[in-house]
Amino acid sequence: MESPLLQLPGAVPADAPDQEIAAHYGEPTAEQRALESGRAFVDRSDRGVVRVSGPDRLSWLHSLLSQHLERLRPGEATQALLLSPNGHIEHHLHLVDDGEAVWAHVEPGTAPALTEFLDRMRFLLRVEVEDVSDSYAVVTVPEGTEAEGPAFPDLPGTTTRIVRRDALPEIAERLRSAGVRPAGLWAYEALRIAEHRPRFGLDTDHRSIPHEMGWIEEAVHLEKGCYRGQETVARVHNLGRPPRRLVFLHLDGSVDRLPAHGDPVEIPGGRTVGFVGSAARHHELGPIALALVKRTVPVDVELLAGGVAAAQEVVVSPDTGANAKIELRRQAAHRG
Repeated sequence: MESPLLQLPGAVPADAPDQEIAAHYGEPTAEQRALESGRAFVDRSDRGVVRVSGPDRLSWLHSLLSQHLERLRPGEATQALLLSPNGHIEHHLHLVDDGEAVWAHVEPGTAPALTEFLDRMRFLLRVEVEDVSDSYAVVTVPEGTEAEGPAFPDLPGTTTRIVRRDALPEIAERLRSAGVRPAGLWAYEALRIAEHRPRFGLDTDHRSIPHEMGWIEEAVHLEKGCYRGQETVARVHNLGRPPRRLVFLHLDGSVDRLPAHGDPVEIPGGRTVGFVGSAARHHELGPIALALVKRTVPVDVELLAGGVAAAQEVVVSPDTGANAKIELRRQAAHRG
């Protein structure tokens, strides 16, 4: 559903999968600086919104998702993953419970499939699952902005809220009147990438597992009971290491293009070792990207990302998994 905020002056639609919202409003760099300093809001109303109500909602979601949710307190936001039986990531959810229902926002276009799966898993439990994306929208605003609706911490200095979709124009007008400008998705994405935060569907593929993406601490509870895909998470954490790792790339600023999503990442000699996920131009760091590469790629080797020279910065350590714990124990013993 196309956002009404695409009618704001200067709005330029983003590329798929975000074509229903603005990439920018005519001043991408200024918008990015404003967002970073808490003087901008971002329309993210293309994201899906799912509502789960009923007295069994928390224990039921706890049994299906990777996060510990049984004792989630009202107003406490968290993240969770829905995994395949083999442990591959199928959905990444941002969750909050308001005391009556759990609200989740997910990637554009994924709410129908998530709702369908959850609905099939209800059995006789007292839960109701609704895709409410047509009635509710996601917007990122400066921290402290007064607005109704579930709230989620987001980029530094911002809060993401689920609001009524028909209230978007009024919220935008109120913020603009207060000197808070609209910023497009380009601004949000540049700051997200600089924060080393992967995005499901762009920085992942159909084989991605939680350890590869660095989502173990944020979206996975390692000591909870059984859930779909838990065996893979436990096996990697206790016995092995993931096959790939997320890296942050500082791209060659002399090249006048960014690598595209899916472009190959190569090491000297031309061997492909991964793929480019998200890329953006940061107002201070210059061109940057996230990529998923083989775990065995040396951390100091220069890469080619879609033909663009790139220096890598470690996001997920090559030692993630059982070996990381062994190394921590070794270091602790050495210090002792």
